[in-house]
Amino acid sequence: MKRSIGTLYAVILASTILAAGLNAQSPQPASTGQAPITLTLQDALKLARKNSVPYQAALTEQGVATQDNVQARAALLPSLSYNNAYTFTEGTGSTQPTGANQPAAVAAPRFIANNAVHEYLSQGEAQQVFGYGQIADYRRTRALEAVARAKADIAARGLVVTVVQGYYGLIAAQRKYAGAQQAADEAQRFLSLSQKLENGGEVAHSDVIKAQIQSNDRQRDLREAQLAMDKARLDLAVLLFPDFNQDFTVVDDTQLAPSLPPLEDFTRQAQRNPDLRAASASAQAAGYELAANRAGYFPTLTLNYFYGIDASNFAIHSPEGFRNLGYAASATLNIPVWNWGATHSKVVQADLRRKQAQRELSLAQRKLQADMRQLYAEAQAARSELDLLKNSAELATESLRLTTLRYQGGEATVLEVVDAQNTLTQSRNAYDDGVVRYRAALANLQTLTGTM
Repeated sequence: MKRSIGTLYAVILASTILAAGLNAQSPQPASTGQAPITLTLQDALKLARKNSVPYQAALTEQGVATQDNVQARAALLPSLSYNNAYTFTEGTGSTQPTGANQPAAVAAPRFIANNAVHEYLSQGEAQQVFGYGQIADYRRTRALEAVARAKADIAARGLVVTVVQGYYGLIAAQRKYAGAQQAADEAQRFLSLSQKLENGGEVAHSDVIKAQIQSNDRQRDLREAQLAMDKARLDLAVLLFPDFNQDFTVVDDTQLAPSLPPLEDFTRQAQRNPDLRAASASAQAAGYELAANRAGYFPTLTLNYFYGIDASNFAIHSPEGFRNLGYAASATLNIPVWNWGATHSKVVQADLRRKQAQRELSLAQRKLQADMRQLYAEAQAARSELDLLKNSAELATESLRLTTLRYQGGEATVLEVVDAQNTLTQSRNAYDDGVVRYRAALANLQTLTGTM
């Protein structure tokens, strides 16, 4: 039966749906007495780089590798040291005879390997080692430094993706919470509407029961959305702040979704990919390790130059007036002859590692091409679907409004209204998830090519 115009007019006013929908304001965190920090995505990335323990650990490894390279380079340069020693040896009790042109008699040491009972050594020593192994070691540490630098970039890339997902995950959770609030309010208004219509004898009590169930479900969804939002805030706070600060807000820039550059741009930038650089540097390091081990077959030349005192008294001149200061030089050529195959075994090990590193480099090159196309297709699909999801949410909002009006006019059932409410909630959530998906896909693509 048709309802009265007065009742219909009152019900329409009571059940008008204010679908803020896609532009709902995010709820603010609990106040701590100070204004909350407002963070953009770039602010969040800066804080994460500063406070992330895994990222700082990667930077530490890079610093250690740099110092290894410095030490290997220093090994190629001449070394200078100053040695001081005093040696006392028990004497034999006899003295060496002296002649007219011989130095004064001195006590003979009991140990024939020692030069005198009292021996003073104060000399500067310059040493230089020439060998291909040292050069190969230096090149290897330089390649390992490049590996560590690339791994630090990989850690930074993973951190960017994590922060982007957490940042927009919090925005999506806040938007879902706002949507759940709207859905709970709409369900409550519909419950009030059905109760009024029941009181007017226009609907059955079963409609009120269904509306009450729907309201209960929406209240439960609201609590779950609150829990998800709080969890997303906690996860992001752990990433960004060393003091676990939860009093912050994030800027919702999802309405300004960036456009997707063409695939050719990412292809040109792919050479900056840190995974590819790490694999390439690892292959180079393995090659230099092989060369360093092969250097064990070749001679090594060592040059030494000494200047100072090596005498029985600590003075520039001896008691007899001779000058104690002097110099000596030596050259040592170490020619390897036989070591029971140890050098050959080291060469075989290094060659196995080199071949494996080359295989990993080839795999990294292929994987980069595949990942780039896969991630581009993902970003392209997410971007194209974003407009559809937004349109679906707008249509679901209008559908709920019209279905509610039809229900008030007696032309729709309570099940149709409940279905429209559920469709609107799902459409809003799908749009929010679509925003996070596109942002994460774009971040993955940009970090894959080293542009973010």
